[in-house]
Amino acid sequence: MKLHKSGGGVVTGELRRQVDKVWDAFWSGGIANPIEVVEQITYLLFIKRLDDLQLLEERKAARFGHDVESPVFPDGYDGDAVGRRPYRDLRWSVFTNYSPSEMFEVVAEHVFPWLRKLGAEGSSYARNMRDARFTIPTPALLTKVVDLLADIPMEDRDTKGDIYEYMLGKLATSGTNGQFRTARHIIKLMVDLTEPRPDDRIIDPAVGTAGFLVAAEEYLRHHHSELWTDAAARAHFNGPMFTGYDSDAAMARIASMNMLLHGVENPTIERADSLTEGHPGDDSYTLVLANPPFAGSLDDETVAKDLQKVVKTRKTELLFLVLMIRMLRNGGRAAVVVPEGVLFGSSNAHKAVRRLLVEEHKLDAVIKLPSGTFKPYTGVSTAILLFTKTSSGGTDSVWFYDVRADGMTLDDKRTPIEANDLPDVLARWRSLRAPDFGEATPPAVEPAERHRTSSTDEGSRPRTAQSFLVPKQEIVDNAYDLSLNRYKELEIEDVEHRLPSEILDELDALEADIQNGLNRLREMLA
Repeated sequence: MKLHKSGGGVVTGELRRQVDKVWDAFWSGGIANPIEVVEQITYLLFIKRLDDLQLLEERKAARFGHDVESPVFPDGYDGDAVGRRPYRDLRWSVFTNYSPSEMFEVVAEHVFPWLRKLGAEGSSYARNMRDARFTIPTPALLTKVVDLLADIPMEDRDTKGDIYEYMLGKLATSGTNGQFRTARHIIKLMVDLTEPRPDDRIIDPAVGTAGFLVAAEEYLRHHHSELWTDAAARAHFNGPMFTGYDSDAAMARIASMNMLLHGVENPTIERADSLTEGHPGDDSYTLVLANPPFAGSLDDETVAKDLQKVVKTRKTELLFLVLMIRMLRNGGRAAVVVPEGVLFGSSNAHKAVRRLLVEEHKLDAVIKLPSGTFKPYTGVSTAILLFTKTSSGGTDSVWFYDVRADGMTLDDKRTPIEANDLPDVLARWRSLRAPDFGEATPPAVEPAERHRTSSTDEGSRPRTAQSFLVPKQEIVDNAYDLSLNRYKELEIEDVEHRLPSEILDELDALEADIQNGLNRLREMLA
């Protein structure tokens, strides 16, 4: 099958239609929950991936004349399953050649019980898969799904990832706690702004489907080829580099398999409530990337006491910011989406969190996003906060940017358009931070971006510009208000208006012309 891709990793053409057809089949088959649909497809992608990995190892072993070490599918029988089948029957390349009814029986009675026992004891993967359930209702639907997935080139990590992202994009129903999917181009901007490094430990405390972690690993693959030549760096990449927590068990499973499908072998993806007592936060991370839920309010009894010591609040958007600061090592950095209310809210808790960022750490930037950025999920106005944990202050000035267009229409359809400020956001940010790179060469800027930033030094832009710097003291004097409109100056253009008497004289003349015309018309009709 030919795969069609457009810019930005969007799957189009025949493959997209096939995915849509399978999606419709799930709905007509009685599975209406989009998370369940994605979960079932993810399990099958994962099973196919496991077989592909063993096939690769078998080819290597045959080439060098030795046995496969630690095979995923060992010799012998799956003795715990009903009816005893050899492990080889659990392989995608084997059971997909069976009749629909036999394939359904193998997957339901053998493959899934085996999946629930996979993974090193105590690993996050093993915990996530413990509750894996097979819910595809009929052999006919399973056959349809298998036929689709059989045409996906699993060795092509980019294509596989794009197809998976397209399916995740169908999770369009907002969650009950303000959860919704972050668009890939916004995730990519945040990752590009923070520039993940090979020695980073990256965490998303509200991981969802792991979009931020996937984008971070893609950035590292593209910008740091040394990861594949250094054994220690590669081991770090495949293990402790990536961590994510989610309170939803299904999301944790999807995120865990999503990371593996994108080539990260053993990330830490756990089901855990990041804000409640006994939360898993510590100060061992160097980079936080997140778009946490921000429509919720927790009970006082459930909120972690160590977070409430910092700020007395039940609002999730404020608690997550406090948690992220706690999770970072000194010198660690963060990019996080917040609702605009965080920037100007007048409650003591809002002011306390903003003061914490400005006074005790280093608030680097406030990037205001258009109000339609997260449609169709929500129309809430949002911003990206960039900050660095220092525990000793360091905010000299804060960079503001007013994003007016993000390359998509700002309605519920969110179709691509030409107007797009995001490349300019990144170019100006790099221009502003160029001295911070020291002797290292800053990341390359596209020629078009370079042209937009070369005419004016970023530090000297006027308040009427799309981006500008605000000194810390001015923010302090404004009660730590971080809303862009507080500091932006409007450019009022002088317009010279005509005198009212001139306009009235012109109207009199027009009325006289109309009256003359009517008189001539009456004469013609007489």
